[in-house]
Amino acid sequence: MSEEQIISKGKQVIKIEGEAVLGLINSINQDFLRAVKLIMDSKGRVVFTGIGKSGIIARKIVSTFNSTGTAAIYMHPTDALHGDLGMVRKEDVVIIISKSGYTEELSQLIPMFKRIHVTIIGMLGDTKSQLALDCDIVLNVSIKEEACPHDLAPTASTTAALAMGDALAVTLLELRGFTADDFALLHPGGSLGKRLSLKIDEIMIKGNDIPIVKVNTSIKDVIFEITSKRLGMACVVNDYEELMGIVTDGDLRRLLERTLDIKNLKASEIMTPNPKTISKEFLASFAIQQMEKYNITSLIVVNAKNQTEGVVHLHDVVKLGLQSR
Repeated sequence: MSEEQIISKGKQVIKIEGEAVLGLINSINQDFLRAVKLIMDSKGRVVFTGIGKSGIIARKIVSTFNSTGTAAIYMHPTDALHGDLGMVRKEDVVIIISKSGYTEELSQLIPMFKRIHVTIIGMLGDTKSQLALDCDIVLNVSIKEEACPHDLAPTASTTAALAMGDALAVTLLELRGFTADDFALLHPGGSLGKRLSLKIDEIMIKGNDIPIVKVNTSIKDVIFEITSKRLGMACVVNDYEELMGIVTDGDLRRLLERTLDIKNLKASEIMTPNPKTISKEFLASFAIQQMEKYNITSLIVVNAKNQTEGVVHLHDVVKLGLQSR
């Protein structure tokens, strides 16, 4: 294949899979509505099952369900036939995923599901198959073609099934009123959990580590404070500890570009007034947004009296893995 053919093939695959997903729009219908209501009203879990590539997609949808507030588990069809069926309760809802609709292992499970009296939702590529006839609700995930040139490897079909699972999960999330705080409770680890749960008070620089100078501090002492605290800035406050401005490395460089006669200057003469501030009650993620919005590396944390309580610095945000993705 030439370089042009390689690029063309990649684009063709994306086009085919994109069309497969868009083709699902007509499948968001009364059957979809019934499936969502059934899961919402269920007192149990959603049990997904499928084999091969469909099983892998089922596992991914289970993960999405669990992380967005809908309890779900995956059950391998073969294992179910050898004892794992015991994990299914009559209050559960079963969702089977199959492209062909003729998966033998799934067909063998249908009578057992009916014996337990669970409702069966089929996410199927063939809505006229025997599996479709055996399901209580069928969600049509059929496609025109696979991206595989031999129409063998599941590609567009698995993408379509995954998209349908996402449609269910996000719709259920909305119906449950699932919030960012709820999401944070289920994702306490890693940078995601930190972005959703850490407050500014937990990451800000406090106490003696805050670079602070008074309005009448000499420029020599301002430079010493900036250098010793190593944040590239210093907060300028008045006698009532109220924030009046900020002096940054950039302010000093710009000052030196204008004049070298600086030894008699005071902090009030070189500071930038009205610096960007934030309250310690906000989430750390909001501080990141503000720094990105204003293209700055530090935010000064103030209280209701406009007194400096801390500093949030971009370096600390990066160390904690809180930067935007």
